[in-house]
Amino acid sequence: MSSISAHTPLMQQYLRMKAEHPGTLLLCRMGDFYELFYDDAEKAARLLDITLTRRGQSAGEPVIMAGVPAQALDGYLAKLVKLGESAAICEQIGDPAQAKGLVERRVVRVVTPGTLTEQTLLDDKRDAILLAIAPPKSARGEWGLAWMALTGGGLTLAQCEAAALSDWLARIAPAEVLWPQHQSLPNEPRWPHTTERPEWHFDAALGLRKLCAQLQVAHLDGFGAQALGAAHAAAAALLTYAEQTQGGTLPLLADLRVERAEHSLRLDAVARRNLEILQPLRGEDSPTLLSHLDSCQTAAGSRLLRDWLQAPPRDANVARERHAALQALIDGDLAALRGSLRGMADLERIAARIALKQAKPRELSALRDGLQRLPALRRQAAAFERCALLQTLDAQLDLPPEPAALLQRAIAAEPALNLRDGGVIAADFDSELDELRAIDTDCGSFLMELEQRERARTGIANLRVQYNKVHGFFIEVTHGQTDKVPDDYRRRQTLKGAERYITPELKAFEDKALSAQDRALAREKVLFEGVIEALQPALADIRRAAQAVALLDTLAALAERASTFGWVCPEFVEAPGIDIVGGRHPAIESRVDRFIPNDCQLDEQRRLLILTGPNMGGKSTYMRQTALIALLAYLGSYVPARSARIGPLDAIFTRIGASDDLAGGQSTFMVEMAETAAILRQATPHSLVLMDEVGRGTSTFDGLALAAAIAAQLHDRNRSLTLFATHYFELTDLVLRHPQAANVHVGAAETPQGIVFLHEVREGPTSRSYGVQVAQLAGVPTAVIRDARKRLDALERQHQQQEAQLDLFAASAEIDEAEPVSVPTHEALIEALDDIDPDTLTPRQALETLYRLKALREAE
Repeated sequence: MSSISAHTPLMQQYLRMKAEHPGTLLLCRMGDFYELFYDDAEKAARLLDITLTRRGQSAGEPVIMAGVPAQALDGYLAKLVKLGESAAICEQIGDPAQAKGLVERRVVRVVTPGTLTEQTLLDDKRDAILLAIAPPKSARGEWGLAWMALTGGGLTLAQCEAAALSDWLARIAPAEVLWPQHQSLPNEPRWPHTTERPEWHFDAALGLRKLCAQLQVAHLDGFGAQALGAAHAAAAALLTYAEQTQGGTLPLLADLRVERAEHSLRLDAVARRNLEILQPLRGEDSPTLLSHLDSCQTAAGSRLLRDWLQAPPRDANVARERHAALQALIDGDLAALRGSLRGMADLERIAARIALKQAKPRELSALRDGLQRLPALRRQAAAFERCALLQTLDAQLDLPPEPAALLQRAIAAEPALNLRDGGVIAADFDSELDELRAIDTDCGSFLMELEQRERARTGIANLRVQYNKVHGFFIEVTHGQTDKVPDDYRRRQTLKGAERYITPELKAFEDKALSAQDRALAREKVLFEGVIEALQPALADIRRAAQAVALLDTLAALAERASTFGWVCPEFVEAPGIDIVGGRHPAIESRVDRFIPNDCQLDEQRRLLILTGPNMGGKSTYMRQTALIALLAYLGSYVPARSARIGPLDAIFTRIGASDDLAGGQSTFMVEMAETAAILRQATPHSLVLMDEVGRGTSTFDGLALAAAIAAQLHDRNRSLTLFATHYFELTDLVLRHPQAANVHVGAAETPQGIVFLHEVREGPTSRSYGVQVAQLAGVPTAVIRDARKRLDALERQHQQQEAQLDLFAASAEIDEAEPVSVPTHEALIEALDDIDPDTLTPRQALETLYRLKALREAE
C-alpha cells in the first residue's frame, strides 16, 4: 500500500488507527454505518456475507470498502466473536455539524472473545473469561495464571506446574488466553482463542503495583497473594489488556482471590467431558448435570452454579454449610423466596458496565428496580435465622439508600433504549432540561393551531402540518390543491401525490424547536454521565449485594431440585469410601418412566469393583451416577439416593468411551492408553476412578493383559476407589489374589422374545456377555445372528476343553516394580555389524561376512 501521505485525509486517519490495531478488524463510524476498508473490508465481506464495494480513489487506487448499519452492529459483532475474531470500534468524537474539515474519530473499545461487556453479545448464564498465562522463568518454576470476567468485578490468581496446566484450563474454561509473544505454546492442551502480547507486559513488579492500586491497598498479604510473583506477571498483562480494550478505563475490581489446586476436587478435562457436567457428549444443549440443576431465577445465580460445578470445594465443611442452608430453605417458604428472586435485574453485570461507563439507560432503570427490591429480599433471608450461611447475607443486602434514591429521581420510569433518542432523564430532576422540553411539548399544540389557521386562510381542507427527522417541519398540500397555495409558501419537497412547503412563520418555529431538541439531548447526555459518575463510589456495595442475590438464588435452586426429585442430604465421614444406597443418575432419572436405583459400596476393604454385564445393561450409567453423587455431595447439593455416606475425596478420574483424536494424530486405542496412563500416574487412595472397557481397542490378548495389569496397579499401588467395567471375564479372577477387590454385575435375563435388561447391580460376576443378543436387538440380520451363535458355541466348547487356564494375576505379584522389562539385544550380532566397513569389502570378503552373520544369528 502507498505511503500514508499519498492518501486522502480520511484514509490517512483510518490508516493511522489501523496501524495501532494490527490483526484486528477496524470498524469506523461514518454516519449511519460502520465502515471497513481494504484488507479488513475483504475479510469482513467473507466472514459476514456483506457487500464489498469500491468507491472513489485514494493514493491513486480505488477504495475497497464494506459496511454494516450502526443499528445492527451488535449482531455482526456477535458473529465475529463467535468466529474468534476481534474488532476495534472507532466512533466519531466530534460533532459532524460543527466540525471544520475532517470529523475527529477515535477507537473507544476493542471487542474480543474475552473482553465482551455488551449485554447483547454475552451469554446471560456464562461469563466470558479472560485468562493471562505467564510462563516460568526457569525450568523448575511455576506458571502464573490470572483471570477475570470484565463483567464480574473479581480477579483470581493461581500458580501451577506445567503438568497441571491442562487441568487449570479445563477448570477456568477461558474465552481468550493472553500469551507472551515469541514464546511457543505447549502442545497440550488444545488452546482456546489465543492473543499474543508483548513480553514486557508480563512483568511481576508491574502486576503487583497494578493490583495494589486497583484494590487500594499497600500490599497483598491480606489476600494471601503477596508472594505469587508468577501470578503477578500474568495479572500485569491481564489488566493492561483489559484497560486497552476498554478505551483506557479499567474494569471494576472489587475482589481478589487466590486459588490453589488443593482447594477444589480435581476434575480433569476428560472427567468433565465423560461425566457431562457442563456439556453433553453428543453436542446438544442438554441433558447435562448443569442443565438438570439449573432452575435459578436469575442469570447471576446460573453463573454461580456453573462456577461451583467447575470447581467443587474439597473441604467438606463448605458442603456441610450449604447442606444446612438447603435444609433451612426446604423447611421455610421456598416458593415465596424464589418468587421474589424471579425477574431480578443482573446487578453484577450492570455494576460492571457502570464502572466501564458503558451502561445504557434501561440498565440504570433495571438497577433502580432491583435495588428497590433488596429490602424485601433481605427480610425474607433473615427469616431463616437457624442457618448461619443465610444470615451472612443480611449485611451484604443492606445497601445505603442513596444509589436507589438517585436513580429514582434521575431516571425516567421507562427510559428510551438509547440515550441519543432522549426521554431518559426523569421530569423535575433538572430545571434547565424541563424548560427545553417544555418548548418541545408546546410544539404539538402550536402545529395544531397553525394547521387550523392555514386551512382557514387557504381554503385547503386537507392541508396538513407535519414533521420528520429528515426534512423538519413542513406543510403538505395534495397536487389537486396547489393552485390555492399563497405566495408566502416556499416549496421544500415534491412527492408523487403532494407538495411540501415551508412558511416564514413555520421556519422560525422550526429553528426554535429543533434548537431546543438538540440542546435537550445534549443536556440529557451531560446529566446521564453525571449519574454514572455519581454511582461509582457505590459499585463495590452493589456488587456485594449482587453476590448475595446470586448465592441465595443458587441455594434456592438446589433446594428446589432436592424437594422436587426427593434427594437426600449426604453424610461426610472420615474413613475413605463411598456408601450409596438406592443411588440414581441425576440427569437421567427425570427422563425415563422408571429408573432402577442401585447401591454402591467402596471402602478400605473393598476398594475395587470389577463390573461385568451386557452392553446396554447400565454399567456406564452406574459408574457415572456414583461419580456424580459424590460430586454433588462436595458441591453442597443434596443427592439422588436413599442415603449416601461419602469419605474424603481429592479427585475424580474417568476412562469412559472411545474416540479418535484425528487432529492430534492419535487412534482410539492411543487416546485410551494416554488417559489411562494419566490416571495411573496421578490417582491416590482418596481418588475415585472409573474405568470402562479398558483394552478393547487392540487384540484380545494384548487388551486382556493390559486390563489385568491396570486393574492390579489400581488395586495394589494407587489403592484408589475404583469401578472397573469390563467384558473380559478372566478379570473376575482378580478377586482371588487381591483381597480388596470384589465382583459385581449388571443383571439381565434371556426370554424367548430376547434379552431383558434388568439394570440392577448385583454381587458376583456375570456368567454371560449377551453380545449376540444385543446385536439382535440392534437389527443385525438374522442370518448373521445364527452364524454368530454357532461360532460362539464352538468357541465356548473349545475353551471348556482346555486343560489349563492362564492365571493372569499369578505372575503380577512376583514382578518387582523396579525390575526392567528384558528385551533381547543380540549383542554379538550387533558387535559384528558395527565392525563392518562396507566400502572397503571385496566381493569375496562381503560373502564371507554374510555367512558369518548368518552363523551368529543361528547360534542365538
